[in-house]
Amino acid sequence: MIVIQDILRIIITTNIILSFYIVFHRRRSVSTTWAWLIILLVFPVIGLILYGFFGRGISQENIFAINKQHHIGLRNVQKSITKAPKKTSPADTSYKARMVIHFFNHNGEAPLSKNNHVKLYTDGQALFDDMMHDIQYAQQSVNVEFYTFYNDQIGNEILNLLIKKAKEGIAVRVLYDAWGSLGASKTWFDQLRQAGGEVLPFITSHNMITRSRINYHLHRKIVVVDGKTSWTGGFNIGDQYLSRNKKFGYWRDSHVRIVGSASLLLQERFVMDWNASIQKESQLITFNTMLFPNLDENEIHPGDVPMQIVADGPDRDIANMRNGIMRLMSLAKKRVWLQTPYLIPDDAMMATLQTIAMSGVDLRIMIPCKPDHPFIYRATQWYANELTRFGIKVYIYNKGFIHAKTIVVDDDFATVGSMNQDYRSYDLNFEDVAVFYDKNFAHEIAQSFIADMEHSTLLTPQIIAKQGRLLRTLQYFSRMLSPIL
Repeated sequence: MIVIQDILRIIITTNIILSFYIVFHRRRSVSTTWAWLIILLVFPVIGLILYGFFGRGISQENIFAINKQHHIGLRNVQKSITKAPKKTSPADTSYKARMVIHFFNHNGEAPLSKNNHVKLYTDGQALFDDMMHDIQYAQQSVNVEFYTFYNDQIGNEILNLLIKKAKEGIAVRVLYDAWGSLGASKTWFDQLRQAGGEVLPFITSHNMITRSRINYHLHRKIVVVDGKTSWTGGFNIGDQYLSRNKKFGYWRDSHVRIVGSASLLLQERFVMDWNASIQKESQLITFNTMLFPNLDENEIHPGDVPMQIVADGPDRDIANMRNGIMRLMSLAKKRVWLQTPYLIPDDAMMATLQTIAMSGVDLRIMIPCKPDHPFIYRATQWYANELTRFGIKVYIYNKGFIHAKTIVVDDDFATVGSMNQDYRSYDLNFEDVAVFYDKNFAHEIAQSFIADMEHSTLLTPQIIAKQGRLLRTLQYFSRMLSPIL
């Protein structure tokens, strides 16, 4: 008995020492540090195992592979921008717009693209019908990049279409996150490889278990056809995104189809992610005009939507995308309307939201009525309750599951992308966001928000007061762990 007690004492003491060393030896936010410290101390040994898989930083090998990639297509994007029609949105030339444009393009990675036609999609059936139509008529290349590519009905329909195009001699590539695409096995994707296409798991999906790092994911959703037509937003490839999953009911999301030079920016993003993930030199993509066509004045699309494509990930030391979104929202004088499935803002974003609301800006946030991840949803509820205290209008979408990640600022700016308002999107995931400087498109996003409000309930102090003690306890506990959820 004494021996067992001594062993337990040694284990506990060792666990405490290792816990403090582990969480403090690496630079991270105070909230994340304390969240991991709680896990490590409350759950001895088990906490260390969890940290080994979920808490360690992205591997230096991955960072090196990502950071060594070059922007091989930017010169063609710049040429297209130079040749763009002179008529652009009034918001494009505003002083507010220039500040945000400069912020996102301070290192030259997100130039403003003006000559674009943009269409918004909020329903999965319309989205996949039109996306597959674009793929069907591809003439040279189809590049597909998704967090989730499920082996289900719609997944097989798209895979079979890609196989068909590959057999026609079209260059087809698929990049996916293995953790987010459970069920999409190597054997399943081999059908496309055998047809002449190429398929790769994103670099952070390589040997996830042996590298003991499974917390960093490719969360982008990108399709580029012939370097001219592209898609990005919140939809993944799976039946649930077509409202075929009874658990979620109607799936409400937001995605955009872009025709114009901004497609070259998404093409370049795909190429960089692909080249970082290759497993042999023969898979490397080098610059060619098939992927990055030289658009002359006659080929430039007549659309006039100015926009930037902004990408970010854990390979950077600074949360550039989060900071830029805070900068954009802080310029609001009239309104900020925001939709997100996960509302778990860090301290910086929380302070920004509070400041915006206290400045008299109409700040509205829309979240789902049901969870897809229980702890994350309880944390979302806690923050929703807290933000309501500051006069922020939080709407609970009741028609189904809202997965849209959109923001509209005043009557001038809007965003659509893959970025949620949570720690994971700020610090752990590889994300992309399209930022639009166009009054008409901002109006369209605002109108979709208004339409969604008809199916939503405004969270009130009275509703919060009716939440039971057990629920409030779960919310508080989940909030304490929110930096690592």
